[in-house]
Amino acid sequence: MSNYLERNRSEWNRWSPDWVEPGRRDWAKPEITWGGLEIPEAEIDVLPTVDGKDVLELGCGTAYFSSWLARRGARVVGLDISERQLSTAQLLQAEFRLAFPLLQANGEQAPLRDASFDLVISEYGASIWADPYLWVPEAARLLRPGGELVFLVNGVILMLCERDEDQIMPATDRMLRSYFDLGRMEWKSDASVTFCLGHGSWIRLLRDNGFEIEGLVELQARPDMAPTRFNSYTPEWARKWPIEEIWKARKL
Repeated sequence: MSNYLERNRSEWNRWSPDWVEPGRRDWAKPEITWGGLEIPEAEIDVLPTVDGKDVLELGCGTAYFSSWLARRGARVVGLDISERQLSTAQLLQAEFRLAFPLLQANGEQAPLRDASFDLVISEYGASIWADPYLWVPEAARLLRPGGELVFLVNGVILMLCERDEDQIMPATDRMLRSYFDLGRMEWKSDASVTFCLGHGSWIRLLRDNGFEIEGLVELQARPDMAPTRFNSYTPEWARKWPIEEIWKARKL
C-alpha cells in the first residue's frame, strides 16, 4: 500500500477503541442518518432502494452503515483498511445477530470482481481517507452498468476554514488555505492523510470515469443541534455553512 494508506491504517487502529461505543449506538439506531450532523436519510432521500441489491461499503469502519442497509434487504460487503475497526464490526455483528461479509483491504485496490455491485457507498470512508483519483475509478470498475455511487465527504468550505494546529480546533469564519491547493491534506494533530477536492474537480473526475452526476446535497445543522464530539466545527458554524457534502452519481 501507499505510505499514506499505511499511515491511515495505523491511525485508525490507534483510534479504534474510541469508536466501539459510537459504533454500538449507531448499530442500534432504527433509521439511517448521515455524517456527524446525523441528518436522517428520510429528510434528504439520497439512497436508492437496496432490497435485493449487491452493495459495497468502501471504508466501513465499525460497519454501522452496512448494518442499516443489510436490515433493509441488501446483500452487503463491508471493506476497511483497519483490522481493529473490522474486529469491532465483527463484535457488533455478533451482538446484534446480523452477519454479512467483512473484508480487510483498501478502497483503491479492492480484491473483488468487476461489475459485482449495484451500489457503492462511502460515508467518511475511502471517500476521504483514500486518493479520489484512485478510489473513484475503482468504484466504477466494481459497479454494474446503471449502478450507483453515493459518498459523503467533508464540506469544501470547512476544509478551507479548518485550522491546522497541534490539537483539533473549531473552524474559523475565514479561509485559511487556497481553494486551488485542495487535494492531499496532512495535519499537525495526527499522522493521518485525508483528501478533499473542489466541486469542479469532483465533477470532472466523476464524468471522466463514466458517471452521470445525479445530485449534490450540502448538509446543514439543525437549529437545535447540540455540541458533538467533533471539535472541528461548532453548531453555530455548521448552521451557516455545510460541513458535509453527499454526492450521488450513476454509472452510464
